[in-house]
Amino acid sequence: MWHYSNFLVAECDGQAAAALCAVPAAGTGPAAWAAIEEVGAATGLTAPELEAIRRRGVYIRNCWVQGGEGDWMIEHVATDPAYRGRGLVQALIESALAKGKAAGFRRATISFLIGNEPAERAYTKAGFAFADEKRDPAFEAIIGAPGFRMLARMI
Repeated sequence: MWHYSNFLVAECDGQAAAALCAVPAAGTGPAAWAAIEEVGAATGLTAPELEAIRRRGVYIRNCWVQGGEGDWMIEHVATDPAYRGRGLVQALIESALAKGKAAGFRRATISFLIGNEPAERAYTKAGFAFADEKRDPAFEAIIGAPGFRMLARMI
């Protein structure tokens, strides 16, 4: 899901200004781990080092929420602060939803850190509504947010 081909990018004056990732939700966890293993192997990490990475990541898996097997997933939404307030995220979300609909998906999901109010406002404006959330004290101790919230909408 982190491959550049899965990202939509908005540009202003030839500069990347905002981006998001849009992919089928099915299999993203195993695909993410496969990518980590591939990069680990290419950079010479040993099996014990990779296992240590897996153990350190458990705090994320305990509170991560994402769409179901038949959902279109939007993630990693970001806007350069210099370009905020221009409607770029709304345009990117609409493009991502059109891409998901064209691929045959009927529902889209988007997850974000609990407490990220600007993100929640933007996603609600795009028609998303609360679907689920997970909290974990270990995650909050490390990240500073209690967990993840997921919103969903039909496309």
